[in-house]
Amino acid sequence: MEIRRIVTIEDQIQSHAGRPVEPPVRKVAALAVIANPYAGRHVEDLGELLDTGAKLGGILAERIVGVLGSDRVESYGKACIVGLDGEIEHSAALLHPTFGKPIREAIGGGAAIIPSTKKMGGPGTRIDVPFLYKDAALVFDYFDAMEVGIPDAPRPDEIVVVLAMADGPRPHARVKGLKKEDVKGEDGMR
Repeated sequence: MEIRRIVTIEDQIQSHAGRPVEPPVRKVAALAVIANPYAGRHVEDLGELLDTGAKLGGILAERIVGVLGSDRVESYGKACIVGLDGEIEHSAALLHPTFGKPIREAIGGGAAIIPSTKKMGGPGTRIDVPFLYKDAALVFDYFDAMEVGIPDAPRPDEIVVVLAMADGPRPHARVKGLKKEDVKGEDGMR
């Protein structure tokens, strides 16, 4: 794995829609810019990216936990921007089979899926990282997103891998539905 850059972004929401947010909600994203070992060629076995996904999950989770603290993480999401010499399948290999285990270890749980999004693009491409409540995907107050990007990435032969976490719900969330305090956490949904 060849990492060119790691960027950490913290967004602290103190006011929303003209009203204070108490306590402020923090969203933190960690982004890694890596060389794509398969850029410019079709390869059937994407095993190298599976290994890289597991390593990056741990590295990026550690950076976010360093800002939020593992006990404060309430929601999470992941994303990937593949440079134009790559394929969308490269992001799937990074984000899905192995990326989540070290994240759950770093935060001490997480029964819900880690929602994801992926796209292809060039330097400066931005992506919305979706959020779900970490222990039950159907807690509506946590349906949210964070837009991120890096001005000089990805280059055609690179991939930007993103992990994001938040320590609270959407500011002033008030859509009726399952509440955090009612979660059973049995199946990752409710």
